[in-house]
Amino acid sequence: MAQDKPNLVVLDCFAAICKALGHTHRLLLLEHIAQGERSVETLAERTRLSFANTSRHLQHLRQARLVETRRDGKRVLYRLSDDAVTTVLSAVRALAERQAGEMERIARLYFRARDELEPVSPRELSERLAHGEVTLLDVRPPDEFALGHVTGARNIPLAELERRLYESPADREVVAYCRGPYCVLAYEAVALLRKKGRSARRLEHGYPEWKAAGLPIEAPS
Repeated sequence: MAQDKPNLVVLDCFAAICKALGHTHRLLLLEHIAQGERSVETLAERTRLSFANTSRHLQHLRQARLVETRRDGKRVLYRLSDDAVTTVLSAVRALAERQAGEMERIARLYFRARDELEPVSPRELSERLAHGEVTLLDVRPPDEFALGHVTGARNIPLAELERRLYESPADREVVAYCRGPYCVLAYEAVALLRKKGRSARRLEHGYPEWKAAGLPIEAPS
């Protein structure tokens, strides 16, 4: 059968990946794994899933070769198997934005209501960073920042932003980013900065998309 109809074998491979992606919790896990290597324990804590549930979903992702593992002592760490996984997720998200009415409604009522300004594109950010025209803030938790971040970014977690405003020049625009285009941390950070009279915008994407595009990052070797 495989020799007579190789196209079906190829489609079976596609279907296995689509099946692995077809669960909300697995997509949530991939979002966190895309920030850098994570243990099952950390992933369970961050996603608020049980340890058993987290492990089960990770096995599905591993079987589809969307993630891979390495052992660190007694811990098993998960990472994306390839930056192409982020590219696939971005493509699925773009399709959903065009085709899924519920996603459009949520985007309009929640995200766009918080920030109607055009976000900063990766190309614009690269140019403005090169000229020292913006302050780039990574508002993710410190452990995620340590796993990898955009070159030139300063880490000020959202919970600390208000009391640490003095760390960014008041006369320079701030660009904030977090885990991805629908991560609420950057939206909330920009809203807070504007409330305090600062000029602020979001990066169009998050750290995983920036990394997948081959743009400059700083990460442990």
